Amino acid sequence: MTTRKKTFPCGHKGYGQICHRCASERATWVQKKQEKQQWEETFANDPIDLRHLPAHLVVKARTIIARLENTRNYTEFKGKRLRHNRTIISIPLSRDYRMICRDCGSRLVPEEVMSHEEYNVCKPGG
Repeated sequence: MTTRKKTFPCGHKGYGQICHRCASERATWVQKKQEKQQWEETFANDPIDLRHLPAHLVVKARTIIARLENTRNYTEFKGKRLRHNRTIISIPLSRDYRMICRDCGSRLVPEEVMSHEEYNVCKPGG
């Protein structure tokens, strides 16, 4: 007695009761969806909106924010005060993004992350 391959509703062919290929893809899809959900939930703890940034810059921005809470030394991140408003500090995250912080005397408060293009067009903090 020979068993023949059958065609599953998904179009794949095999011998079993279910299409193991589709079951494996479904499991991978569910895992990726859970990982993405966990990543999205981490944004609730951020003092500023970082959702528009690439993942590596989100990690870098969070590191800088955490270190700024302990120290006011923004120069270790290559941060600079703006000429038109000395209370505003610009910290580069990459060639394309800048984090804008406000000097509130005893601490630095992150206000936003903007692209370098946005940063050049307007006067941040103005």
